[in-house]
Amino acid sequence: MSGDTLMFIDSLKHPLKFRMFLLSKLPSAFFAGLRIKDVSENSCSVSVPYKWFTKNPFHSTYFACLAMAAEMSTGTLCVIHLHKKKLPVSMLVTRLESEFHKKATGVTNFICEDGMLIKEAIDKAMENEEAYIVRAKSVGMDKGGIVIAEFYITWSFKAKRTKLKNSL
Repeated sequence: MSGDTLMFIDSLKHPLKFRMFLLSKLPSAFFAGLRIKDVSENSCSVSVPYKWFTKNPFHSTYFACLAMAAEMSTGTLCVIHLHKKKLPVSMLVTRLESEFHKKATGVTNFICEDGMLIKEAIDKAMENEEAYIVRAKSVGMDKGGIVIAEFYITWSFKAKRTKLKNSL
């Protein structure tokens, strides 16, 4: 892992810098109270609280807020592996699947451990002009380790080629 990548991961772990990023780029995640609990090249853990902004009328966390935390746990890994790449790569969620097992009535922590699968898809996308997909899994658990929900987020990666090359 390069020094630049380590510095980038450290900035994601910095509570104030991360909150300012959320406020400017993902305000709904800011107001929902999403937090990165732990992050590395291989895994990312994101928490979502049960509070006024995230609750539904059924006394649990609204499913869309759970999905937001699950997506962030996978998307953060995507951004880490795209950081400082020489060739720009577009990334897009193309599919979202979920299974709900229990009501989320407290803090739910989502963990994605598919960092190397994501890295492989990005590397393949950079090698040629094909889009590559990866189906990343994020598991949400309560503070007791009981599984609340499982999300499968499919990401598509495609290298952006220069206009000069496309015009030849």
